[in-house]
Amino acid sequence: MDTKKKILLVEDDTALAGVYRSRLELEGFEVSEVNNGEDALSSAIDFKPDLILLDAMMPKISGFDVLDILRNTPETGNIRIIMLTALSQPKDKERAESLGVDDYLVKSQVVIGDVVERIRHHLGMSETAPDQPPVTPVAS
Repeated sequence: MDTKKKILLVEDDTALAGVYRSRLELEGFEVSEVNNGEDALSSAIDFKPDLILLDAMMPKISGFDVLDILRNTPETGNIRIIMLTALSQPKDKERAESLGVDDYLVKSQVVIGDVVERIRHHLGMSETAPDQPPVTPVAS
């Protein structure tokens, strides 16, 4: 059996983080969860995740600064990073892309199934199971 892929979940909204953690663990990932940018940096070194799901607006160090530091640190420079944020302005996405983000998802524009699919894609695990119906967003 192959080893579980490791996801570092960086999200300061504990309720949302809990939802994502539960779904990712159900999907077979090993998940480590932190709620600020400072802890994200130390966990990226200690936990050695395959992918980081990173919020932009966080206490201590912003997600953009975390992204910049991770990309410029030899031990973490090649970790896949998906920003999952409430920031929907093109300038925010451009900033993240200029700092080397792998993907940029706006929370209000995706459902959790979309996020899982993007994670699988970036980890080279993208195969949609034939018995899975497509995910449709629920109107809020």
